[in-house]
Amino acid sequence: MTNSPSPPSGVVTRFAPSPTGFLHIGGARTALFNWLYARHTGGKFLVRVEDTDRERSTEAAVAAIFEGLDWLGLKSDDEVVFQYSRADRHRAVVEEMLAAGRAYRCWMTVEELAAAREAARAGGPALRSPWRDAPPPNDPSLPHVIRFKGPTEGTTLVDDLVKGPVTFNNADLDDLVLLRADGAPTYNLAVVVDDHDMGVTHVIRGDDHLNNAARQTLIYQANGWTLPAFGHIPLIHGPDGAKLSKRHGAQAVGEFADMGYIPEGMRNYLARLGWGHGDDEVFSDEQAIAWFDVKDVVKAPARLDWAKLNFINGQHLRQADDARLADLTLKALQAQNAELPADAAQRLLAVVPQVKEGAKTVLELAEHCAFALKVRPLVLEEKTVKQLTDETVERLARLRAQLGAAPVWGVSELETLLKSFAESEGVGFGKFGPSLRGILTGGAQAPDLNKIMAALGREESLGRLDDALASRA
Repeated sequence: MTNSPSPPSGVVTRFAPSPTGFLHIGGARTALFNWLYARHTGGKFLVRVEDTDRERSTEAAVAAIFEGLDWLGLKSDDEVVFQYSRADRHRAVVEEMLAAGRAYRCWMTVEELAAAREAARAGGPALRSPWRDAPPPNDPSLPHVIRFKGPTEGTTLVDDLVKGPVTFNNADLDDLVLLRADGAPTYNLAVVVDDHDMGVTHVIRGDDHLNNAARQTLIYQANGWTLPAFGHIPLIHGPDGAKLSKRHGAQAVGEFADMGYIPEGMRNYLARLGWGHGDDEVFSDEQAIAWFDVKDVVKAPARLDWAKLNFINGQHLRQADDARLADLTLKALQAQNAELPADAAQRLLAVVPQVKEGAKTVLELAEHCAFALKVRPLVLEEKTVKQLTDETVERLARLRAQLGAAPVWGVSELETLLKSFAESEGVGFGKFGPSLRGILTGGAQAPDLNKIMAALGREESLGRLDDALASRA
């Protein structure tokens, strides 16, 4: 019916957030599913900001949404579309629908509209304006809206990729407003026009939009446009099965980033929320792209599982590049206003490989690295001081001599040296290990002794040991 750009060939998905707040984890998962399906099919992933609600849309919210998408690595394959900028196109479509008899002007008063809505809520017919088939009033310039002239009989089928076929009685679908009295396009109209013009072939979104799909289907049909495939995915609930809220913890993508989760871990976990590939828990982006199909999304709501998120994120931490993790750890510590040595970056680069296996988040990793960031001379814990008996000090002095002569300062070489020293002394590690650990770490959490020393390096390790021995001289 209307002149519009020819849609591109192939699969085109879109993520269309409203900039009225932060990027919610549910929205992030919707974006991810759209991104995965586009990648899986060799198609395109687009982003459209639905900013027609001018009172609630803010620049800060727009920035927060893109910050979240950028952190997740979900970038639009084309220039981002801002819905408000397309209002003239939306109004042009409505004018053509009016001319074709698919829409009509409605001069219902506020009181008449309230009464009609109350009747509909009480079980009466869906809202149909008395102006639907009536001639215009004497003064057609009076404030009015433009409504969609929907069918009053029959049914509308939404053959949903996730929910399956869903049928709506047209008699239950009201004549929705297309243009408000001030000429502003409404959500359902703008969405249809934009999706059509952008060539969107698959509308994958939350199942709270399922009812909108019926109304939007009718607008597509009224304009003679090809329908996209709809896929409505269940919402995310908290661990208790209730709708996700503040009491369940983090909700915004930015909060998860601040808590030390990394993008690849978050992508993996979000993909598992309502979709899966057999028993696979931990997988790469490449695997997710190869496996993902929207028709495999489950119908039941997914539940946020912190333990599983921590496990998956920890697995990706282990696989991440050490230099990148060291940088993330440094930034996390700086955000905490932690006191850091001048060479903190170099120290972190040395310690991260030794401790990352036990961490689930970057914040945990920062805790595991704390021992390496201490500045000499370390303040020893009282229990370490008590362990430094004359016998232990003499034994540590002998160990210090062997360490000083060690030709190679590596994890395996140090492990061999410590075992050999214990055997030569005829004692177990318990006779010197706890005191040595306390000297090297100042009581901070740390890995095995050989990894501690490898992380600290020869000079720092021997320096800390010398400080402790000198304090007992």
